[in-house]
Amino acid sequence: MQYKAFIGIGSNLGTPAENCEQAIHLLHIPPEIEVVARSSLYESEPVGKIEQNWFVNTTVAIKTSLGPEALLNAIFKIERDLGRKRREKWGPRIIDLDLLAFGGRGIYSPALTLPHPEMAKRRFVLLPLSEFAGDYMHPVENKTIHTLLKELPESPQVRKILQTS
Repeated sequence: MQYKAFIGIGSNLGTPAENCEQAIHLLHIPPEIEVVARSSLYESEPVGKIEQNWFVNTTVAIKTSLGPEALLNAIFKIERDLGRKRREKWGPRIIDLDLLAFGGRGIYSPALTLPHPEMAKRRFVLLPLSEFAGDYMHPVENKTIHTLLKELPESPQVRKILQTS
């Protein structure tokens, strides 16, 4: 069975944009995961611990045959492979992958709560997600990504990174 899921990716240590791109590359490797859409890169003000560099954020949509907890373990492996060490909540990090939503349903287990409990409050998640999933209906809020985004305050700031090539 194939499930659709959304993953948020962020970094504010080292070379954050490259770290995000590397995480997307690593998501392509497992045969059980297919990246089907991705957003642009965005810079965002840190949330929580403010005394740190801005983040680079992006989101991806995937199709997967993995269940939600197995997918979460695959995401944690990518974080470890890229050097993530979990030290402090909302602190600086080399990479952060968050499972945002899975199969359009709510999941509540000791290991996992989906959709991500903070997803509807985070402009740095909703703005990139709106590029390819604006009509996705949040299963708890019963609102689309576009509607949730319109209801958020402008702060903390999030701005699209202009790609040069």
